[in-house]
Amino acid sequence: MAERLNYNVKPTPIGPDAHQELDRLLQSMHEHGVLRFANDLVCSKTDLAHVLVGGLSKDGTLNAIQNLSILGMALSRIPPEQFYKVVFGMKDALEELNRHTQAGEKGDAPGISGTYKMLQDDKLWASLEPILEAVKVFADRMGKEPDKPITEFTGKPTDN
Repeated sequence: MAERLNYNVKPTPIGPDAHQELDRLLQSMHEHGVLRFANDLVCSKTDLAHVLVGGLSKDGTLNAIQNLSILGMALSRIPPEQFYKVVFGMKDALEELNRHTQAGEKGDAPGISGTYKMLQDDKLWASLEPILEAVKVFADRMGKEPDKPITEFTGKPTDN
């Protein structure tokens, strides 16, 4: 009786293998100048380091980095639902302002009786109350001097 042969059928290639893909990626990077840029970057490391350090040591650059980090800290504390409402509320308000500006409508001044009616308008006061409270909170915050923004954000003291 004949012995059984162990024969594993190789799967039919349906696409390029990893080496072919890597060669294709390398060729594409070469054709688009990415490899030349990376090579130039590596070769000019000292010149590039001087430029980067020189740019980062300027007061304006340091202020920009700190301001971006503070903005990131503030955005991390705002729930997305609240941020959505604020951003699109501002968008709608700007559209309303533009609509009135483009129309160029100049209505008559309300006069004494019109002003009195506005003072009695509950819907108007319900709309203005959150804005007035927000202005108060904003004014309070503007009057506070933080030790350092990161200290106030984390609650941990920082070294000078």
